[in-house]
Amino acid sequence: MRRTDRLFELIQILRDGKLHRAQDMAARLEVSTRTIYRDMDTLVASGVPVEGERGVGYMVREAITLPPLTLTPAELEALNLGMAIVAEAADAELKAAAESLAAKVDAVLPVETVAEADAWKFAVYPFADVARGFAQMPTLRAAIKARQKLALRYRRIDGTLTERVIRPLHMEYWGRVWTLTAWCETRGDFRVFRVDLIEAAEALPELFVDEPGKRLQDYSPYETGPEGA
Repeated sequence: MRRTDRLFELIQILRDGKLHRAQDMAARLEVSTRTIYRDMDTLVASGVPVEGERGVGYMVREAITLPPLTLTPAELEALNLGMAIVAEAADAELKAAAESLAAKVDAVLPVETVAEADAWKFAVYPFADVARGFAQMPTLRAAIKARQKLALRYRRIDGTLTERVIRPLHMEYWGRVWTLTAWCETRGDFRVFRVDLIEAAEALPELFVDEPGKRLQDYSPYETGPEGA
């Protein structure tokens, strides 16, 4: 079971408001007691109102729960944009609530292509980065659907500004940071761009078709790292 799935299962176990021993939860999820202790620390850090301690048990009190939801990528974008806006507000209580809500969303997102140890690290990026990245989303999504090349102006994390022509292939969400996987015509190789670092994206009149070696299924994340991430 993936860690994100396990955290979700733990929340479901605790939501009845009763005291649950770590040993019992560990047996139910087929993991070690130490793993449950670490998971509880993660849930507490994510804002889940877990009470208890090792050797005694854990429970959740005064939690407002919602039924399980299945969100589309567009709905997830809307949710995160709303949280980004609220988090930039002057109201300290609302800002804290937005950060807590974002942590809870991060905790239950499915993570499929990154190592478990890396699945949480992207959550440290500030909300302002998220809001900046959403400006390019409509152009990127439309180009992926239309299979249309893009002229990209991208500022690497070291501040270097580069210009590329790319074939946009796929966007993924990593805990409030979106990435774009593309075939870079300029570099002649796959590249992964952080969407919040894209300063401009212009759709070009040229379309592209699948070519062996340039398709998404040809990309290996273990051979190509993020571009300036």
